[in-house]
Amino acid sequence: MPFADTLVSQGVLKTPEIISAFNTIKREDFIEEEVKEFAEYDQALPIGSGQTISQPYVVAFMLEHLQPKKGDRILDIGAGSGWTTALLSHIVGERGRVIGIEIIGKLMQTARKHVDTYSFIKKGIAEIIEGDGRKGYEQEAPYDGILVSAAMEEEELPSALKKQLKVGGKIVIPIKESIWVFEKTGESQFKEQEYPGFVFVPLVKES
Repeated sequence: MPFADTLVSQGVLKTPEIISAFNTIKREDFIEEEVKEFAEYDQALPIGSGQTISQPYVVAFMLEHLQPKKGDRILDIGAGSGWTTALLSHIVGERGRVIGIEIIGKLMQTARKHVDTYSFIKKGIAEIIEGDGRKGYEQEAPYDGILVSAAMEEEELPSALKKQLKVGGKIVIPIKESIWVFEKTGESQFKEQEYPGFVFVPLVKES
C-alpha cells in the first residue's frame, strides 16, 4: 500500500489538499537511484551530504499542523532534496509562493532540479535559494507559514523567523527531539505547542 494511503488510514493525513499533494508529488523523484526501491517505505532516507529526506509520517504530521492553503506564501527551511518544497508548491498553487532555503550548495542545486521536474520553478511558484535558514528570507516576507525540516539545538526561536511571519501564521519546527508549533497571535505574541518523540538531523549552521 502506498504510504499516503497508510497515513490516511492512520488518521495522520486528513486535509484533502495535503492528501492530494502526497498522491501527486512522488517521493521517488527526490531520492537517489540506489534508494528508490525504499521510496514508499515510511522511513527517512539518505540524500547525500550527511542529510536525509524525512520519514513520510513526520512530513505529514508537520504539514497537517502548518495547514498551508491555496495562495499562501511559505518559507521552507532545510529544503534538502526538494520534496517538502514541491509538496508545499502543489498545495499553494499558482497564486501562492514557496521559498526553499538550503545551506548546502550541492543539495540546493539538486533540489532545484527535482522541484522543477514538476515545473514549479518555471511557473514562478517555487524558488530554491542557498542560505542559512535561521536568518529566513526577508525579501519575500511576510510568510503565512514557515516549515523547518531539521532540528535546532537552541531553545529560542530565531528572531528573524518570528519577525518574518504574519500575525495568524504558524512556524512548525523541530527543537531537539520535539516538534514545536508556534502560532503568531500578535506582533510579538506566540502561542506554542510541543509534540515530543521525534528525531531529526541537526539544522546546519553557517560556518
